[in-house]
Amino acid sequence: MAQSQMLEDDVTIVTGGSSGNGRAIARQFATEGSDVVVADIRDSPREGGTPTHELIEEETDAGATFVECDVTSVDDLENAVDAADEFGGVTVMVNNAGIFHGEEFLEVAEDDFDRMMDINVKGVYFGAQAAANRMVEADGGRIINLSSIAGLEGAGDFVTYCGTKGAIRLLTYAMAAKLGPEGVRVNAIHPGLIETTMTTDDVEIFGTEAESGYLETIPSRRSGQPDDVADAALYLASELSSYINGESLVVDGGMTNTQ
Repeated sequence: MAQSQMLEDDVTIVTGGSSGNGRAIARQFATEGSDVVVADIRDSPREGGTPTHELIEEETDAGATFVECDVTSVDDLENAVDAADEFGGVTVMVNNAGIFHGEEFLEVAEDDFDRMMDINVKGVYFGAQAAANRMVEADGGRIINLSSIAGLEGAGDFVTYCGTKGAIRLLTYAMAAKLGPEGVRVNAIHPGLIETTMTTDDVEIFGTEAESGYLETIPSRRSGQPDDVADAALYLASELSSYINGESLVVDGGMTNTQ
């Protein structure tokens, strides 16, 4: 793939960048010229293979490093932002880390609720805050928060998950209002059915009867791939979206708005 260098001179932090959508985003951004900090609780991809930061160094001329980061820890998020200083300081923050935990609403345990809120919501909030403090000092930057189509509409089997992803959507709007005057754009991506370890292992959609049922609701008649999400993130990080702020970009093959 020819390098167009759309993100030349950028430094990107990707939480949850070792696997799935985060891995695809980190690799795509590096291909386009950005140095990358992969911030995750583990460097080995859930899907297997070479650690993301090592793969970036093999595939591109971009700089890359891994930082162990539990997004429920504000200190870890601050450390990830500090790690970006090696390359000149963060200019793009991708708050991608998240988990799925589906349970019957009437049986959800408090510990499970708290864990999902801590990772999916607290991690985004304080990841954005840590990056924004540097970006405001530098007179600009871009923050991309990964939500879900579950943050746009309710699903009775995923009440807690929908709550976290809906919170990310509204946090994005509020952050955009606050940070826009400081030169920092904040947008959200809402992926639909994307084939990652979350949907193959955690939710177990692919390879089951549920997969064909979901595909019938998607006008594009295919599931999404992590590269589809990475392409959307690249658009929001690049100057192609310079006048887009506080937006929800849906990446679902038309599933949400056609049912």
